[in-house]
Amino acid sequence: MSRVSVVHTWQLSGAALAAVRELLDEAFDGDFGEEDWEHALGGVHALVHDGDELVGHGAVVQRRLLHGGRALRAGYVEGVAVRADRRRRGVGGVVMAALEDVVRGAYDLGALSASEDALEFYAARGWQRWRGRTFALTPGGVERTEEEDDGVFVLPVATLDPAGDLTCDWRDGDVW
Repeated sequence: MSRVSVVHTWQLSGAALAAVRELLDEAFDGDFGEEDWEHALGGVHALVHDGDELVGHGAVVQRRLLHGGRALRAGYVEGVAVRADRRRRGVGGVVMAALEDVVRGAYDLGALSASEDALEFYAARGWQRWRGRTFALTPGGVERTEEEDDGVFVLPVATLDPAGDLTCDWRDGDVW
């Protein structure tokens, strides 16, 4: 039987963090770097265990997104992964349901950058593909992130214009 727990990064032991990192490395076929790991820390984690085994993970971290002349508090979803032998069994849905509760309870919107393989998964959960242009607020000013336009999804809590511009705050690595 799977169980989900929702905890902040500071509440995770070194062993628990190591298990999350191992799951993410495996789930992303070794393409989950140090910057990706950093992006997944400092927020709230949804952990799905089957017995003592970690089989699913996702995190929500706070970011600022600029839209419609406002700086919105965004719950940004990072590090969503399900162990390969547990995929297509609802574990990802359990992870996302927990994270969506956090977003709806604490933020103006949820946001994430979806891989090509996950587009249908997020859309089926009610996440909306951002139809407007995307940008990043970089140390050099606002820069267009056209390559991200088709992969950014939002879960609106506040009123948004999904055809408008959306600008994310700066961070090292993938900005979206």
